[in-house]
Amino acid sequence: IVCLLFINSTISFIEENNAGSAAAALMAGLAPKTQVLRNGRWSEQEASILVPGDVISIKLGDIIPADARLLDGDPLKVDQSSLTGESIPITKYPGDEIFSGSTCKQGEIEAIVIATRVHTFFGKAAHLVDDSTNQVGHFQKVLTAIGNFCICSIALGIIIELIVMYLIQHRKYRDGIDNLLVLLIGGIPIAMPTVLSVTMAIGSHRLSQQGAITKRMTAIEEMAGMDVLCSDKTGTLTLNKLTVDRNLVEVFAKGVDKEHVILLAARASRIENQDAIDAAIVGMLADPKEARAGVREVHFLPFNPVDKRTALTYIDSDGSWHRASKGAPEQILNLCNCKEDVRRKAHGVINKFSERGLRSLAVARQEVPEKKKDASGGPWQLVGLLPLFDPPRHDSAETIRRALNLGVNVKMITGDQLAIAKETGRRLGMGTNMYLSSALLGQDKDSSLGAIPVDELIETADGFAGVFPEHRYEIVRRLQQMKHVCGMTGDGVNDAPALKKADIGIAVANATDAARDASDIVLTESGLSVIIGAVLTSRAIFQRMKNYTIYAVSITIRVVFGFMFIALIWEFDFAPFMVLIMAILNDGTIMTISKDRMKPSPQPGSWKLIEIFSTGVVFGGYQALMTVVFFWAMKDTDIFSNKFGVRPLSHRPEQMMAALYLQVSIISQSLIFVTRSRSWSYVERPGLLLLGAFITAQLVATFIAVYANWSFARIEGAGWGWAGVIWLYSLVTYIPLDLLKFAICYILSGKAWLNLLENKTAFTMKKDYGKEEREAQWAAAQRTLHGLQPPERNNIFNEKNCYSELSEIAEQAKRRAEVARLREVNTLKGAVESVVKFKGLDIDTIQQHYTV
Repeated sequence: IVCLLFINSTISFIEENNAGSAAAALMAGLAPKTQVLRNGRWSEQEASILVPGDVISIKLGDIIPADARLLDGDPLKVDQSSLTGESIPITKYPGDEIFSGSTCKQGEIEAIVIATRVHTFFGKAAHLVDDSTNQVGHFQKVLTAIGNFCICSIALGIIIELIVMYLIQHRKYRDGIDNLLVLLIGGIPIAMPTVLSVTMAIGSHRLSQQGAITKRMTAIEEMAGMDVLCSDKTGTLTLNKLTVDRNLVEVFAKGVDKEHVILLAARASRIENQDAIDAAIVGMLADPKEARAGVREVHFLPFNPVDKRTALTYIDSDGSWHRASKGAPEQILNLCNCKEDVRRKAHGVINKFSERGLRSLAVARQEVPEKKKDASGGPWQLVGLLPLFDPPRHDSAETIRRALNLGVNVKMITGDQLAIAKETGRRLGMGTNMYLSSALLGQDKDSSLGAIPVDELIETADGFAGVFPEHRYEIVRRLQQMKHVCGMTGDGVNDAPALKKADIGIAVANATDAARDASDIVLTESGLSVIIGAVLTSRAIFQRMKNYTIYAVSITIRVVFGFMFIALIWEFDFAPFMVLIMAILNDGTIMTISKDRMKPSPQPGSWKLIEIFSTGVVFGGYQALMTVVFFWAMKDTDIFSNKFGVRPLSHRPEQMMAALYLQVSIISQSLIFVTRSRSWSYVERPGLLLLGAFITAQLVATFIAVYANWSFARIEGAGWGWAGVIWLYSLVTYIPLDLLKFAICYILSGKAWLNLLENKTAFTMKKDYGKEEREAQWAAAQRTLHGLQPPERNNIFNEKNCYSELSEIAEQAKRRAEVARLREVNTLKGAVESVVKFKGLDIDTIQQHYTV
């Protein structure tokens, strides 16, 4: 027992994370040195000595050392990805605030410090991580509750035995101690922490093979119960890589097609040292060399905050001089001196793009008849408008759909604009009910939302935009207060506080060190698709652990009351040594449950302690009763002798010890096959390792009962005749256990028969449910039949394959193609038809039975 406890404590100690590592990784991101103006002199100082009021100098490449306000000078381009996760630089003008941890991408200016260290936005992120150390997890609470239940049951049995044996029966001191030891050794589930730890360790290894490294093993159990997944957009749901949607390119010049518009934009881009926009434009070409193919570069005008455009002067193959330019639409429109109708059309396209969260980029061209790089050239001509967006990952839409089918609500959390968040949500099929985080949680709350409680808005929202680290943390905290088991995915420093606060923090591939340190699970593959496999695997692991806890509670009840009644009614003292042998064999067998074949639940799992305790008491009470009946029949009757011809054992206590040992051993271990199954236990095939361990253990127990002759344990072999009788008795008394399981399930939830016929509603008629209160259930079943609800929920868990759907590949391809086609839909009719097709609906059925 001491060795088991020591091993378990060591495992738990190794599993625990270093709480301060995430905060240290965050603080390491602060700029170590900066240029400071003090006493009229500029000097390079440690960033840690800065105080509000200091004047600092910021230039290209500098990491901003503190929150500051820009002084007079030219605009600055700042990369705030360390805070918001969005990689596109933001232009900051004199008077604007810049935040610690940001990087200067362009320009040079002076600024005055307004906040330092933990008072900065960046420092608040580190402080939130430091403050969000997880409380006692669900797993520890459950272990404590189950342990307390078992100890209370044992204590009750010991008190009853003490009173009856010593005060009423006046038993010998040593005999009473032996009986108390039987309850303690057999009743306390000493192997439970180790069995559950081994189960999670093996599950963790399996998850790592699927691309999910588990840093905190108890996160497996929490992931199985996860019902809300908060996902960062940039780099997680999307590729964090700007691209152009060819289908939405607008052409304004005659004789020009969309491909030529993209080519001109690529010519106005850098080939080397590209920014995000240049890389996106050039990346649209089949070969990046096409941007300069057949032309000779004369002069390139880089982007600057004044002109807000880039331009290339070049000579084509026939010697003509041309210019191509791309940039902010307003700048290009002014450059081209467009007519009012063209300007009106362009503004209409720009507004349409912005409503969908797409950034607009204008492209123009010019002929240079003077053939000089500084010449003014001819009139500029507007060629087209390009929509820029961060495309979703190829598997994100499918991942979100499957997550919803698994009962996991996915919420997008992004630092980007609201329109962009809604467009990404539309493309991913996750809904567009999104809010600005500042409208919910900031000081400037939206008055139109004031009538609805913030918690309700957060719970029903599909996502949040304009989010800073403290907002992410607050969203997770409020969801947890509403009793949701909340997961959070992310890859940047901005995600670290929420990753630490969440029940399950998931750092995606290529995440920063701060995000990895703050997370519970680290993904080694890009995107969210690996999370689906991890959720299913976690639920299978959780089901194994739940099955074992029911088994452990049942065994405690069976040992306490079975041996207590035998000791008190017949004054038969069972040998503690035999209970120890039984416990060793049982625990060795139960260890194999960690690799048992298990069907994951289609919904988030929870411990439901009432169900565990109720089932354990019923199973344990039934088995205790069967043991008492067996002992009564063996000691006080000749039933077995008359029916099976075995010799009576009523006057052979050592052989009764052997027979009782075998009966208790068989019926105890066989219970695991009942607790591990949701249907008939003989239908759901167990893992070969579990089955082999059970057979081996019972063969050992049978040989002990037949041949053992241990005087110190007061046991003598009862022979093969009694072994056969006991096996037959155990088989007969095993059969009602499944019926008891269904009865308990029906009493607790009313869904016992769904374990037998999971698709029963698909073959019912309205009258099968009765009237009024059950018509809604029938209607829900019919919606499933008519395609109004995704059918995958039933198919994912097909008996043939627990982890994959057999026809998923073709269905995924059709859905992805339809998502792509949705981008081109501009009419209401087209939109309706597309959605109907996308959702797999039967339009005729809808028109006949429902209102759209």
